[in-house]
Amino acid sequence: MSDAVAMDKRKRSIEKTMRRKRYYTSARRGKKRGGYLWFFLLVLISGVGAGYIYLSPKFEREPPSVSLKKSYFSNAGSPIEIDLRDNQGLGSYQVILSDGVRRIVVASGSFPASPRQSRISVLLPEKSGLDPEKSPWKLTVTVTDRSLWNLGKGNAVSCSASVMVDTRPPMVGIVASSPSIVRGGSALVIFQARDKHLAEVYVRVDGYRFKAIPYRKKGYWAALIAWPFRQKKFRAVAVAVDHSGNKKSVEIPIEKIEKKYRISRIRLSDRFLDGKIAELAAENPKVSNVKDRLKRFVAVNEGMREDNEKLIHKYARQVSSVDFGHWSPHAFYPLKSAKRVADFGDERHYYYQDKSREISLSYHLGYDLASVRRAPIVSSNDGVVVFAAYNGIYGNMPLIDHGFGLFTLYGHCSSVSVSAGEKVKAGEMIAKTGKSGLALGDHLHFGILVQGIEVLPMDWMKQNWINSHITGVMRRADKVIHMK
Repeated sequence: MSDAVAMDKRKRSIEKTMRRKRYYTSARRGKKRGGYLWFFLLVLISGVGAGYIYLSPKFEREPPSVSLKKSYFSNAGSPIEIDLRDNQGLGSYQVILSDGVRRIVVASGSFPASPRQSRISVLLPEKSGLDPEKSPWKLTVTVTDRSLWNLGKGNAVSCSASVMVDTRPPMVGIVASSPSIVRGGSALVIFQARDKHLAEVYVRVDGYRFKAIPYRKKGYWAALIAWPFRQKKFRAVAVAVDHSGNKKSVEIPIEKIEKKYRISRIRLSDRFLDGKIAELAAENPKVSNVKDRLKRFVAVNEGMREDNEKLIHKYARQVSSVDFGHWSPHAFYPLKSAKRVADFGDERHYYYQDKSREISLSYHLGYDLASVRRAPIVSSNDGVVVFAAYNGIYGNMPLIDHGFGLFTLYGHCSSVSVSAGEKVKAGEMIAKTGKSGLALGDHLHFGILVQGIEVLPMDWMKQNWINSHITGVMRRADKVIHMK
């Protein structure tokens, strides 16, 4: 074999070897690229899955919320209301009661419809088996949602509160009360109400509730009450309620005296309708656009009157505390040498031209007293002025708080010499009589209210009535209290 042939053969062998190397190198590189690609795809798929789980509402991680107070009182008959919420949907709940040793499930359930909020009522069993001596007990509420987070178990939250179980009602006993009450009048009651967890005390007179305030010694309470003159029946009970909802009521022994009130029929004159009524209507935006004279009278006598009385009641419902060691009211007589020209409780029927043509009805809620023009008006007892401004049909009107829920009202004044918030002393001049508001002649409309209820002024204008029905009751109560 020649050298040229051998050289050519060696060259082809080298090229074949190089091709093999390039093939295997390329194959290895391709395999490596494939491995990278699969790895990348795996990472991508994992990332998408994790992102879906992270962002999907089905996998949300916010736990539910439970509206639970720190402590509750229960009488095992009134439910404990608990509000539950979740941003996506509630799943289930469980309520456990424990005395520190034993635990019982008092409520549990689920929410198939997955509401975002719900209220559950937990009624504690009358016989739980828990130790009452270890009260307050612990109430634990656990709530889960519908999330697929936490391997499908969802998010959960637990909240606890203490529960004081009390089944005993308060103790209530009448100490002293006014001997009688007239329809439209007022009275005083002093009673005892005791309970370790006392929540409120009051006196209920049919549909009315009168606030009682502490009297002299812990556990004793007093309230001025009224018999509204338009209410035929009267039954008064002293009531005490504890924080668990246990209630005790005791009827107040008081003689009921019926009283008839006058019915008046008043003819409306054109001069009155076009004069005083038109003048009053023009001052009030609610009434000023009523052009028909009779409809305008109704708007003033009923609608405007109602608004004015609402304002009075707003102030006169308050019951300010007093020092019972010094609270001893004197007879109210605001106007010297006055003559009574209109009574309390008058039922007034207004007609136009003919008595069969009745237009409107209203009730007179005070005494009208008259003496001379612009006569001085005095406050017969100490007090605080709570209102002193113009009040529609009542005109210029001071309203004075004498404490303990007792208020006096002075209407139709020509001028007022006191301001709201000002303290007044007994005998101090507060205003002068006039004919502002719905009044034709110079006089004083004098009213007395007990906790927002208009009462018969005559009772409070007699010192012997005050002595027997108010201060005398306090003296009798003091003897009983000091003996204990």
